[in-house]
Amino acid sequence: MTQTDSIAVDIEEAMSEAAGAAPVLALSEPSTRAGWLRAIADRMDDDSDALVELASRESHLTVPRLTGELVRTTFQLRLFAETVEDGRYLDARIDHADPAWPMGARPDLRRVLRPLGPAAVFAASNFPFAFSVAGGDTAAAIAAGAPVVVKAHSAHPELSRAVARHVHTALADAGAPRGVFALVEGREAGRALVLDPRLTVATFTGSLAGGRALFDLAASRPEPIPFYGELGSVNPVFVTRAAAEARSQQIADGFAASMTLGVGQFCTKPGVLLVPDGSALTRQVVEAVRATAGGPMLTDAIRDGFYGSLDPLADRDDVELLAGSAERLDQPTPTVYATDAATFLAHPEELLEEHFGPAALLVRYGSDDELRAVAHSLHGQLTATVQGEDGDRVGDLVEVLAAKAGRVLFNGWPTGVSVSYAQQHGGPYPATTAPHFTSVGTASIARFLRPVAYQDTPDAVLPPALQEANPLGIPRLVDGAQE
Repeated sequence: MTQTDSIAVDIEEAMSEAAGAAPVLALSEPSTRAGWLRAIADRMDDDSDALVELASRESHLTVPRLTGELVRTTFQLRLFAETVEDGRYLDARIDHADPAWPMGARPDLRRVLRPLGPAAVFAASNFPFAFSVAGGDTAAAIAAGAPVVVKAHSAHPELSRAVARHVHTALADAGAPRGVFALVEGREAGRALVLDPRLTVATFTGSLAGGRALFDLAASRPEPIPFYGELGSVNPVFVTRAAAEARSQQIADGFAASMTLGVGQFCTKPGVLLVPDGSALTRQVVEAVRATAGGPMLTDAIRDGFYGSLDPLADRDDVELLAGSAERLDQPTPTVYATDAATFLAHPEELLEEHFGPAALLVRYGSDDELRAVAHSLHGQLTATVQGEDGDRVGDLVEVLAAKAGRVLFNGWPTGVSVSYAQQHGGPYPATTAPHFTSVGTASIARFLRPVAYQDTPDAVLPPALQEANPLGIPRLVDGAQE
């Protein structure tokens, strides 16, 4: 890989070709799309050293971190290839005609998921491989049979073009039709993409302000479309008294490592830590955070936004700075502010703001009632964590957190989102705009599909997934029983 000149196209070309490819993809064989995904993964693996070097130069992220992220990215592509071939994602259901059905004679009904159509994917800044041009959203959309138009992120334009070139070449060599994939660039291109009447669905990972603006655009269209935005989360961690007494140093070290991972530029970074009042844990957290190092952030704009988000905390009399510095340095210092639960509960809107970077708010609580009250005060979150011990009566707390977050952890840390079958990376607003979906794991394919039922339809006209002979050999629910 040596070329990084522009491969991006304009919106009209991208959407015209995507709209033309959509019917072809909807009828394509699952094994064919699986081959496309594996071909993309193979090309990226073959050029991994050069891609990682380019990503490191543009993003300021380390080579080891990016090497692991590229492994994750090609793993995602291959996992979706397996998902397509397995066929469970289609949720195929068949109810044969039944004149004796208790609710009256039942017609022959067959239901399956089919692709929505052209999809927009807005790449993220903080994961230049895994949530970018050939990341999880792109893999899921192509797996579903939806053409993809990726809006490149301005934080890593050269890498975006290089990866796009690999995707184009892999698809062409594998015999995919034109229009399966395209890259566009620029803020105005993103707005035009969401408003294009040929677009059927969009995904986004980024800021609350940017995601909400695009979400509102998607809803304002004459024909609104689904917009799956991941917007913001503070990922609170609740430490019980028993846990603080039993393993305070372990918790302090784990929190500091998770909070500063990637210079705090993870959407799952723990940004609020609840600790018992009077516990040694407060001191140990401060010491552990002071022992960590800062580093360059992804872009100057992200760094400036991080400092701007901390200004309101620095200006408050009821919040104290325990670690770090309010000084605006080129490389931010890991920072911890602190307050008590009463103050937090009196000002949740101000104190629950996300700080995208190496900073967190420590909240001291005096009773279990205060701990639960803080949980109830939360907005929607991607994650919520309980650090507890056997015998802790935290069932009610966990139940509250399950209503607030998409993933509830026990004695772990939220950074590190496994790509798997049961993963849930989403949550109630403002964590995401669609809490019933995930953007990580094989279930994320559902965002690019919609159900269609066929009634009394001739077998030859049915999609292969619903034909009586089951030519795809996929799992199906037939007359209420798993086939």
